[in-house]
Amino acid sequence: MSKKFEIGEAVECLRDGGVIAYPTEAVWGLGCDPFNPDAVNRLLALKRRSKNKGLILAAGSISQVEVLMKALSYEQQELVASRWPGPVTWIIPDALNIIPNWIKGQHSKVAVRVSSHPVVKDLSNAFRGMIVSTSANLNNESEIKSFEVLERQFGSKLDGIVEGDLGLDTNTSEIWDVETGIRIR
Repeated sequence: MSKKFEIGEAVECLRDGGVIAYPTEAVWGLGCDPFNPDAVNRLLALKRRSKNKGLILAAGSISQVEVLMKALSYEQQELVASRWPGPVTWIIPDALNIIPNWIKGQHSKVAVRVSSHPVVKDLSNAFRGMIVSTSANLNNESEIKSFEVLERQFGSKLDGIVEGDLGLDTNTSEIWDVETGIRIR
């Protein structure tokens, strides 16, 4: 059994390098501080996920990703902002190279979502920045939509779980490349 966290406890855990689970728009997610390489490596090991794939970052507001948006044209900024907050992840150039390679993986761009889910928003806003947001599942296995399955699969390996309800979306976030306009997922 994992420890159940309130938002404040979860944020403290993130700041201390912990890995947590939390509800998102459609599935349970795993998260950590994206700027803590040890936490990211632990999360990747839990998922059995390659470092090369990269990870999605979730924000609670557009202001948390403004530094990344500055590299976009006005039209691109408007397009991105028109789909946020919500279950849309945008692949954005990291023109200022501020996102660590352990987040981008083998890519030069970064995947970012401004979430509409209240728990994700509260976590990111209380953390005062983006957090890693990856589906709680082992690599190439189905996403987890049940608290019981989450507990069974990851419970004792996590530092804690933020309780809450999943959103009403039936699928994980869409992923779009802002430069090419191509839908990735």
